[in-house]
Amino acid sequence: MPFVVVTSLFALWGFANDITNPMVAAFQTLMELSAAKASLIQFAFYGGYATMAIPAALFIRRYSYKKGILLGLALYAVGAFLFIPAAARQSFGFFCFSLYILTFGLAFLETTANPFILSLGDKENATRRLNLAQAFNPVGSLSGMAVASLIILPNLLSDKRDATGELLFPMLGEAEKAEIRLHDLSVIRDPYVALGIVVLVMLVVFALVKVPQARNEGAHGAMKRLWKNKAYREGVVTQVFYVAAQIMVWTFIIHYADHLGINKATAQNYNIAAMCLFLVGRFFSTWMMKYADGRRLLTLFGIGAALCSLGAMLIVGKAGLYCLVGISFFMSLMFPTIYGTALENVSIGDTSLGAAFLVMAIVGGALMPPLQGMIIDCGTVFGHPAVNVSYCLPLFCFIVVAIYGIRSRKL
Repeated sequence: MPFVVVTSLFALWGFANDITNPMVAAFQTLMELSAAKASLIQFAFYGGYATMAIPAALFIRRYSYKKGILLGLALYAVGAFLFIPAAARQSFGFFCFSLYILTFGLAFLETTANPFILSLGDKENATRRLNLAQAFNPVGSLSGMAVASLIILPNLLSDKRDATGELLFPMLGEAEKAEIRLHDLSVIRDPYVALGIVVLVMLVVFALVKVPQARNEGAHGAMKRLWKNKAYREGVVTQVFYVAAQIMVWTFIIHYADHLGINKATAQNYNIAAMCLFLVGRFFSTWMMKYADGRRLLTLFGIGAALCSLGAMLIVGKAGLYCLVGISFFMSLMFPTIYGTALENVSIGDTSLGAAFLVMAIVGGALMPPLQGMIIDCGTVFGHPAVNVSYCLPLFCFIVVAIYGIRSRKL
């Protein structure tokens, strides 16, 4: 029962991740921002992980897995409900702050849930078990994407276009823009409020479930042991690059499609297709781990993702967009396998602190998307569409992942 209930949390933060990704493009149009400034949504979202991961680990070590999860759910709900005053004030900064608080909750949940799943069974199957639990993350992601695609994006008045495909919003007067802004921000707000209510229900359910607590050792000694563990140390660095790549790939699919004249609601369907591939890849890779070493698969999937990134860079048109969508199949294996490999030789008493640094690595999703946004804002680079060129950043990240797959086998 604890495994089932904790696994459901993976879907909860998947929902939050992927209802938020399309908001970058929505806020860019609605608030008339550059791509770089709009991507501060991701900076706030993933910056919350970096801020709260270590405090979350220390809280869990001092108290328990269960209390960590309950506090995480409470913070998650508070962040979601802050969308009400953010929409009322029509403040982009307030929306960023709301997401920042929401991800304090996600940091608690991820810092707790991942090592808890690893501890529930034999160490030999820990990485495979985590891949199975993480397979339910894209189920939540698909739900978030469906809400964005069916409820939010189609109802945004700011995304209406003329017969040639040009946005009408920038050509309107200030009074008309203000009216549309009020409408669209309420459309963005409502799903987050509903999400907050669902999270509160989950908080009550989890409060009734008995959860075992793992033994923890002193934090100072744990830090020394973790630092000396080369596979763990390199795993944290690799996780920074992987998460950065994942967020860049998914955040800017809409921008990539927009460059081809596809509106946001239609472009979100490509995001959904990418997440479907991601989900299929999760279950496929979990099955494959029965027959092949996870590190070898990590190397092969890293190479596959790098080749797809190269296609998204070099091919202008629908074929490039298909390559971009295809990256998601290869990404499916990466987060849980890097995570499990990094913690494989970490003692059970050190896993909560070790997990915290791996969750902090999610800061990669805060740091690199603004850099990709700056490249996209250039329009063209050496005569090539800048949105295509920007995928050189994920390409580099996937090369790092493939190298870690090779090195971890040696280590």
